[in-house]
Amino acid sequence: MKERLSNISRKQVSEFIINNSLYILLGLFILVVAIMQPRFLSINSIINVLTQTAFRLPIALGIGGIIVLTGTDLSAGRIIGLVAVITASLLQRSDYPSKMFPALGNVPIFGVLILVMFIGGLIGLFNGFFVAKFKLHPFIVTLSTQLIVYAISLQYISLGTNAGKPIGGLRPDFSNAVTGEMFRIFGVKVQFLVLYAVVALIVMWFVWNKTVIGKNMFAVGSNPDAATVSGISVNKTIMLVFLIAGVLYGLNGFLTSAYVGSNNAATGVNFELDAIAACVIGGVSFSGGVGKIKGILLGVFLLQLITVSFVFLGIDANLQYAIKGFVILFATAIDMRKYLVRR
Repeated sequence: MKERLSNISRKQVSEFIINNSLYILLGLFILVVAIMQPRFLSINSIINVLTQTAFRLPIALGIGGIIVLTGTDLSAGRIIGLVAVITASLLQRSDYPSKMFPALGNVPIFGVLILVMFIGGLIGLFNGFFVAKFKLHPFIVTLSTQLIVYAISLQYISLGTNAGKPIGGLRPDFSNAVTGEMFRIFGVKVQFLVLYAVVALIVMWFVWNKTVIGKNMFAVGSNPDAATVSGISVNKTIMLVFLIAGVLYGLNGFLTSAYVGSNNAATGVNFELDAIAACVIGGVSFSGGVGKIKGILLGVFLLQLITVSFVFLGIDANLQYAIKGFVILFATAIDMRKYLVRR
């Protein structure tokens, strides 16, 4: 009996180590960086990581829901870029010499936020419609949308007097609403950007855990046929999830516009790749029906922590892409192993 219990215990420990091996390795890596560079865990560095996490969180929350449906979204970064240039063009200073639309007065900031979230949601719904109605794979649909949205961005920045130049000269009240000081921790500024991310996090936690949309999303992601038999509208659920994702991209684009300061058609490029990586690191499974909001938050935080650690270690920028690639590959392999065990 003792031997049997010992074998069970060893098996459980082994399973725990394998299932959490990515977090263990990341933890060891962070510990090594902290030992080599003590400033890595300074309050200034930690606040910087939190700010970067807040900046990247909305897009990850949007893509996370699509991954729960066993899909992905390659258009997210380009949607953010389009929204960012639209936001910047509407919220330039009236005295800016290269103002894109000189005749445009002071547009309300909140009105612009609602507008760009609507635009993001509309594009997300466009993606969801083709995925749901035509049974196309999200990879193909969002790849097509990525190219379409990029073309729209290129055309948009050529409007007015801009002639394709980066759009800068943002109004101080807009910049302060995003990157301004909310409060200080030990003398280090915490930006309003963090507040937007916290609100998005709370709303999405509620949607995932306390609403019919969230319940249906996990049901469809786990088994769409069983969900249909249960009376769930699979097509409606898919479109709603893509719609919500688009709204979150709109929010992220609004924040990006102020955070970057000078926006062009290249703004937001590859944002979706980091978001997908963060979701996978956070335990959102491509096998469908598995994922938690806290996991996405942890994934985004860890990915930004790794990115900041590269700076402290002086790792070549080109090599950073390779390391991130291996992290994604390793995380996906672990995810697939968990899926096979569940089966």
